[in-house]
Parts: sequence; structure tokens; C-alpha cells
Amino acid sequence: MHTAPTLQTPRLSDYPALVQVWEDSVRATHDFLPDAYILLLREKVLRHYLDAVMLVCCKQRGQICGFAGVANGCVHMLFVAPAWRGHGVGKRLLQHAVAELNAERLDVNEQNPQALGFYLHEGFEVIGRSETDGLGQPYPLLHMRLRRNLP
Repeated sequence: MHTAPTLQTPRLSDYPALVQVWEDSVRATHDFLPDAYILLLREKVLRHYLDAVMLVCCKQRGQICGFAGVANGCVHMLFVAPAWRGHGVGKRLLQHAVAELNAERLDVNEQNPQALGFYLHEGFEVIGRSETDGLGQPYPLLHMRLRRNLP
């Protein structure tokens, strides 16, 4: 029996591994993004975005298999290494973000139906849409919010 992955706060020395998980995940799920844009975003992730959020990562045998970043009640990033997709890593990170980091909102690329389906399954609903991404590029975003179960 294998041990369950552990959640922990990554250190600065983990940033290269986080960026690799980010890039591998994006390349596996965001086939609509041109390579040059992925390289531009990778630089922004490393130099700016990781430091702008509260990070939590999931490790298995010392290897980072996924991570999430939350700020101001919004999940700004949730990425899982391709080999770990479908193993509960994303669900565990999202549940931690909601329960421990008070996340209740997120944006998802409209052109990433797997992620949209995941968030809908995990209790989020679409509440709006933007024609462009955060850098003003033509990659529409869906704005989502955690559904509140009414009594």
C-alpha cells in the first residue's frame, strides 16, 4: 500500500518544481495556448504569481505532484502533474483551499472543459464570463463561485 500524498507549504527552493508542474499541466490541458504564450506565462508564474498567493503543495515521496495558490478568497492557480491527474490530488488541494484558505471563487479557461467539469463537480457554479484572460489575451475566462447549500 502506498502512502497518501501530504499537503505542505512549499519553500522557495520548491519554486522550480512548482513551475515544472505548472508547465507540464498547462501543456497537457491548455492545447489552445501557443508555445510562446506558455513561455511568457511561465516566466510570470516564477517571477510574480507564486509570490502573490498563499501556496500549498501536495507531495508524494518528496516529489511535488500538484499545488494551489489562493489570495483574497480566490483560487488563482490549481495545477496537478499529468501523471497524478485522476488520483484525487486536485480535489484534495481544492478542498484544502476552500476549508483552510477560505477560497470560494476562481476563474477557469472556457477552452479547458476538463477543468470546468472538475470545478462543477466539486460544487462551483459559473457566475460570469470575460472575453479575455488576465493579460488581455483572447482566451475567455469563466468566473465561478462555490455554491452555497441553502437549508
